[in-house]
Amino acid sequence: MSETGLNILRIDARRDDVRPLLDNLRARLSPRGDIVSEAGRRRTVEVFGEPLSPQQVVAKICADVQTRGINAVLEYSRKLDKAELTPQTLRVPLADMEKAHRAADPNFLATIRQVRDNILEFQRAILHQNVKVQRPGVVLRQRYVPLERAGLCVPGGAAAYPSTVLMTAVPAQAAGVKELAVVAPPTAFGANNPDMLATCFELGVHEVYRVGGAQGVAALAYGVEGLPKVDKIVGPGNLFVALAKKHVYGEVDIDSIAGPSEVVVIANETTRADFTAADLLAQAEHAPGASILVTWSEATLEATAQELQRQAAALSRSELTLQSLASFGALILVRDERQACEVTNLIAPEHLHVAIDGAERLLDSLPHAGAIFLGNYSPVALGDYVAGPSHVLPTGGTARWAAGLSANDFLRAGSVIAYDEAALRRDAVHVQRLADKEGLTAHRASVEVRLK
Repeated sequence: MSETGLNILRIDARRDDVRPLLDNLRARLSPRGDIVSEAGRRRTVEVFGEPLSPQQVVAKICADVQTRGINAVLEYSRKLDKAELTPQTLRVPLADMEKAHRAADPNFLATIRQVRDNILEFQRAILHQNVKVQRPGVVLRQRYVPLERAGLCVPGGAAAYPSTVLMTAVPAQAAGVKELAVVAPPTAFGANNPDMLATCFELGVHEVYRVGGAQGVAALAYGVEGLPKVDKIVGPGNLFVALAKKHVYGEVDIDSIAGPSEVVVIANETTRADFTAADLLAQAEHAPGASILVTWSEATLEATAQELQRQAAALSRSELTLQSLASFGALILVRDERQACEVTNLIAPEHLHVAIDGAERLLDSLPHAGAIFLGNYSPVALGDYVAGPSHVLPTGGTARWAAGLSANDFLRAGSVIAYDEAALRRDAVHVQRLADKEGLTAHRASVEVRLK
């Protein structure tokens, strides 16, 4: 294990035990970590009077919002976001959204419509269908009913994200959700951003609230004056948003604990180093974002390291991107394809780019990833912006068991059971036996009363 002049970790998995190194990286990037800037720590002391952990901050905010409602939301918006809001100004007026839509670049709106169509095509194709099973005297059905109301978290700290509006709202619309409420920070990149507002208006999403962070999640979960409670909260965010979603789960449903972005790129001698470096930098610029190269080609690893240094210098967020590479990046050298897959499955990344010729051959060996991109001409940015699957994906190793957001997450499954008398008589003996074993005599009686 060593570091390059670029200050990115190198791991030789042919000799080193890669598992503890990856566990350490995952821990720092998960909601159990403590990725808060020094300025953020100072703000915590300023607001709460003591150096609380992120988990303690979130628990306090959520409890306050649940108890004091809109007053707590406005107080935390003032203290944390320096936003002076009132119950009347919390929600963005529809007229402001319409104005942003009228002023938007027509080419931008054309892109929004095309991406919406791409997402709808994919999400409707994968939508669960009602199922009916019949046997003599019995009709069993599984039906899928859309949720009535969903909350969408849209980030807005360091950049504006109209793409997140698309990737959360359109799958919900494909499922048939009637009411969508967007919460975004009261910033120039959040709920005050014209492009974000124009996107919402174009999609027919007319509820946008100027509130972010844990207080925004809590407002959606518990409901406050002027912002009715939702059934489910989805969308990405910073550590405090992720922890707040975890905190309110059970009060409402959530999609996943989506943390900082991450990518693993599997490369070999057929992979262009400039392509690979660009892919790694694309995730690192989220800052924090984990960017990991896995390759069995030493020449590719060295060429990629050089390209990272060259390309990073030209980026608008160069300093933050380089800090992210230093904190959460890694160049991992493995023995062969097999070990590359083993290491990647240990990471279980949000995004996995198999950037080699014949990438399809590795697919069956890579079960653990949020989204997989095959070949040199399938960069992760396509999934972030335009392809059709949602870019809201599991992070922090949770891709071993969690899935990316889809239209199906906005459906509630329910069974429907109908027996006639003959079928009841046929199956009654099995109910009786099981009820006797469990000592539930009322269960037995509820069947026997129908047999007399």
